[in-house]
Amino acid sequence: MDTEEMRRQLRTLTDRAEITDLLGRYLRSLDDGVLDEEWARAFHTEDVTAQMPIGTVHGRDALLARVRRGMALFDRTVHLGTNAVIEVDGDRATARGAQLSTHVLADGAGGVFVSAGHADTELARTADGWRICATALRVVWTQGTPPRLPDEFTAVAAGGATGEAAGES
Repeated sequence: MDTEEMRRQLRTLTDRAEITDLLGRYLRSLDDGVLDEEWARAFHTEDVTAQMPIGTVHGRDALLARVRRGMALFDRTVHLGTNAVIEVDGDRATARGAQLSTHVLADGAGGVFVSAGHADTELARTADGWRICATALRVVWTQGTPPRLPDEFTAVAAGGATGEAAGES
């Protein structure tokens, strides 16, 4: 193996490690609940598109607003991501992984809602490192009673969503 091939392989391994870290930190950040502009910039490109079971949003500001509103439906959450398959192609990458999300509802009754599915993510290398530029969460099963969705989400959910909570991208 020549030096150039070793550099290419090292770059790919480094990229995969950085992307794995970004995705893990993103899921953990949902549980930490500090959802501000700094959070949005740390994980997403300005023109991000996020397909969630309750609708699609375009742009970092719209995503931040949706995630904040959605996560307010819960007192506590635990988001687990695993089995990510990451493909790097220069300054672009894709990742597909499984996601299991457990939510304690904020309605005071202490109900628990669990969802599981697949997250398909597109990423771009930016001057600040890897960032999510598109994501789609496809829920394949749920257990428990989902939260009562805010009015602005109800119309979207009635159009075929599974009732998964906002903010899960």
